[in-house]
Amino acid sequence: IGPGGTVPMLARATIVDFRGQMLLDTYVQPTAPITNYRTYTTGITAELLYNESALPFDRVQATIGEIVRDRFIIGYTLWWDFSILGIRHPAKDTRDVGLYLPFRAALGQPNNVLGLPTLVWHFMRRRIAMRVHDSAENARAALDLYRSNAQQWEGFVVAGDWPCALPPVTYARCFT
Repeated sequence: IGPGGTVPMLARATIVDFRGQMLLDTYVQPTAPITNYRTYTTGITAELLYNESALPFDRVQATIGEIVRDRFIIGYTLWWDFSILGIRHPAKDTRDVGLYLPFRAALGQPNNVLGLPTLVWHFMRRRIAMRVHDSAENARAALDLYRSNAQQWEGFVVAGDWPCALPPVTYARCFT
């Protein structure tokens, strides 16, 4: 939304459980006029957002807030999602594969957030986002990346050696 489509807006929300089973997958009704659907990368069209199955943003926001409350959240660039949703979550209860330092170090990029398709390819030899970004595919891919290193990751946490970089400082408000 916004001039030139530069302001992000939630168009689809997907949450899977630890087994990859769908807990939520819905399109979200726009809260402002859309200036760029980015259909070539998102697959989103007006027909998906302006129909009776798309849910209002405030309902999706409340539903997600309920689902994630008091749970560990595993994902990719979670700060971005929390910011767009306008919700906060305890930092200690997040596992963000985009910030996981061992992944970055293994690829020689300790100071960079690498794309999810890059991480999935290098660590799992699996291709994602070949046509358009699919939030369900991305959620499962982030979960698979975490599970592939969960024992090491949680070992770091238990030892008091947080294994992740910090998200951009402008997103500190998204964490408690």
